[in-house]
Amino acid sequence: MGITAVSGDMFIGEYTHSLDAKGRVALPVKFRQKLGEGAILTRGLDRSLFIYNKTDWDTLAQKLMALPLSQSKARAFSRLMLAGAVEVEFDGQGRILVPEYLRQYAGLKKQAVFAGVYNRIEIWDEASWKTYKSQTEASSDDIAEKLGELGI
Repeated sequence: MGITAVSGDMFIGEYTHSLDAKGRVALPVKFRQKLGEGAILTRGLDRSLFIYNKTDWDTLAQKLMALPLSQSKARAFSRLMLAGAVEVEFDGQGRILVPEYLRQYAGLKKQAVFAGVYNRIEIWDEASWKTYKSQTEASSDDIAEKLGELGI
């Protein structure tokens, strides 16, 4: 079920797809078209996974490499993103294989939610996504106020 489509070069919308017994899952067609031949899959934040096209991944990796090696939080974040990354390709049915260690990290079971977040796609376990979304929606006024303080 898609809520919206991809516009320009950005990923937007929310889709749910099933994982098979081998850990393969089909990406939404509109997302696949924007990713081209393959993509980079890595650990994300909030127990989700992130998918980047190769160009945006290279940009992010360069920024991570520029972080100060002397700061432990910078090293930890770089490790989280870079050490867990894997290049993925689409099979004939538009599926990618999500490695076991990434499925465990994100708690992926049977249903995966793909959320387009501008320059990346997030993959969530369906139950985790519903919980996260419910909590975020419940505090939307507070979030809007904080963003207003930041000039948004």
